[in-house]
Amino acid sequence: MPRATRPSRLLHRVPRTAGAVRTYALVALLGVCGIAILELVREQTGTPGFFVGLGLALLPVAPLMAAFRWVGRASPHPWAQLAFCFGWGACAAALIAILANSFATQWIAAATADPSDADQLGSVAIAPVVEESAKAAALLLVFLFRRRQFSGPSDGFVMAGFTATGFAFTENILYLGNAFDEDVANGTGVLNSVTAATFFVRGIMSPFAHPLFTVATGLGFGAAALAVRRTSRTGLPLLGLASAMGLHALWNSSSDLGESGFYVVYGCVMVPVFVLLACLAVWIRRRRLRAVAGELAVYAAAGWLSPAEVPALVSMPARSLARALARSTGGRPAGRAVALYEADAASLALLRHRARGGGPDRDPDFARRERELLRRLWLRRATAGPALSRAAVLEELLPPCFDPLGVPGRVPGPSLVPGPVLVPGPVLVPGPRRSGPVPSAMTAGPP
Repeated sequence: MPRATRPSRLLHRVPRTAGAVRTYALVALLGVCGIAILELVREQTGTPGFFVGLGLALLPVAPLMAAFRWVGRASPHPWAQLAFCFGWGACAAALIAILANSFATQWIAAATADPSDADQLGSVAIAPVVEESAKAAALLLVFLFRRRQFSGPSDGFVMAGFTATGFAFTENILYLGNAFDEDVANGTGVLNSVTAATFFVRGIMSPFAHPLFTVATGLGFGAAALAVRRTSRTGLPLLGLASAMGLHALWNSSSDLGESGFYVVYGCVMVPVFVLLACLAVWIRRRRLRAVAGELAVYAAAGWLSPAEVPALVSMPARSLARALARSTGGRPAGRAVALYEADAASLALLRHRARGGGPDRDPDFARRERELLRRLWLRRATAGPALSRAAVLEELLPPCFDPLGVPGRVPGPSLVPGPVLVPGPVLVPGPRRSGPVPSAMTAGPP
């Protein structure tokens, strides 16, 4: 290899090395925080209470994660990123919250000489600020260092949900473990136990409480990712964080509003807000799928995708069927290739959709990222294209008169392999109306 090219390669390795160092540092930080918070919880609950709380706290985790994963299925997030969000909430945010809340409560009790008032003030005024700020730190880190992962409110919704689910998991271990320890000390039966009542309130009635609060912050970050003005990019996350703190404070104060205060806040505030966010999640998901369909149609017209792939890529059942078809013929590697193809296609569509809204100046790296995603699509198209086309036919997503191959009576199958790849050259394609054309590496596919 020519010696002159080595310095450029070294320069390209520096950002990757810096990214790897940040990743290892975050993993080490979360590991230390996880060990520390688990030991603190075990000391407060006792070993038997800790394991009982751990087992019960795990039950709501899977449904919550599946629900938030469903919202982001149009453009799936890497599992490593979601694991970071969950780990931050369960380890770092929980450790910050338990230490800061304890310190603040002790300080208020020493200043007022009234422990009961200190607990009440700490629950309503201190805990919401500390806990929501600690959870928001995960979103801030992703927003600063993985900005491309924020393509809209859907991304903030999903990452906030995973972060809050992790935080609620650790908090539930503490509450359920303490309840079990109290039941053991009092010799209470299972049905009349504090443990059962605590699990009913936290695990069945309100497992969505913490995710509901933090989703407000996530929506603020998601909206900021699309904002053009700098003041909006700063103010929208702060507005979302303030909303999360307000909801959290109202929820914590429900027990101080009389015997029926909890039920009033739960029925009049929490349930309506939950229903509103659920409807918003469905709307966000449908809107994102429409955006993906519109942008992929442009790439299909240019020859990078077949027309039959577009409806399959915007249908979750068709995506799953395509992966199953690929696995049945090519094994797990083929199924994995289809899954990566689907994720890259969605990322490509959302990349272009964001560029249309903000113009090329918002994303100066647009052309390079588009070329990279197109290259990855083309490398896997021989495997993924036929599977997606066949899934579109089997799911009846195509008009009866539409022939995905242009050959009457023929069904797409694994034997269809694209022809030789032409290196795409830069062209200009229609861009946003207010920002002019978006520079693109997209050109016609193979003749």
